[in-house]
Amino acid sequence: MIAYSRLTPLVKKRVDALLAADKDDLTAADFVSRTTWADKYRESDRQTTKIRYEATRKWHFADIDIKTGDIDAACDHPKLPRGTLASAGPANDCVIDKIEQFIVELRNPFIARTEKVLALKFLLHLIGDVHQPLHAADNKDRGGNDVAVFLADDIPPTNLHFYWDNHIVERLGSDPWSIGAALSRKISTGTADAWSKGTPISWAKDSFRRAKTVVYNFAGLQEFADDRGAKGVRLADAYKNSALIAARQQLSKAGVRLAAVLNNTVR
Repeated sequence: MIAYSRLTPLVKKRVDALLAADKDDLTAADFVSRTTWADKYRESDRQTTKIRYEATRKWHFADIDIKTGDIDAACDHPKLPRGTLASAGPANDCVIDKIEQFIVELRNPFIARTEKVLALKFLLHLIGDVHQPLHAADNKDRGGNDVAVFLADDIPPTNLHFYWDNHIVERLGSDPWSIGAALSRKISTGTADAWSKGTPISWAKDSFRRAKTVVYNFAGLQEFADDRGAKGVRLADAYKNSALIAARQQLSKAGVRLAAVLNNTVR
């Protein structure tokens, strides 16, 4: 929603036309609905053939080790063979590689329209993913999925990844359009210009730093083991408040950068 409001009129018209011509029914065809398409696509055969699931699930994250910060160890950085479409790219590609590949395709005037639509739909989602800190960091815990967290005595435990994917975002409010508008109003022109610079690698590094300083910063928190022996933490109000600030900024950065990518590539 932040990104859509920042598209130039011409790019907005062209993006809307690309999406309107797409007959895929996994989501509605509008810009905002299509931002969830890549997840719907991945999950569409997870319980059956697993073809789509196994081909694309690793495209959503980069498991950058929280101790080493080694991006090359987390991403293969493969070069696509000549003539290979990014949508058919290696299953082991990470989110950084896929964003780079799909940007190249979206900019290429000779790429078939069907592939451009796929490139657009993946970019709408993956640029958001790389800004979720646990999609750009790992502590040998599957990006926080194996870290149990207690939010309060009357709330069942969840895991750290789910907390950052869902709980913290829900604290922003219940109306996504209002949240997006409120966040966008707080972004100055100078801040937007600064955020628009960089590359998918620098964005991932930025998210990684946020994972190290906020997400995995359990200093002073009460640790526990759940009934299966898994280690976990009880999240205090100070942690939750820091997480809320981080979530607002990461969502804002993602929106600004997605808009910048589309404004600079859609022709």
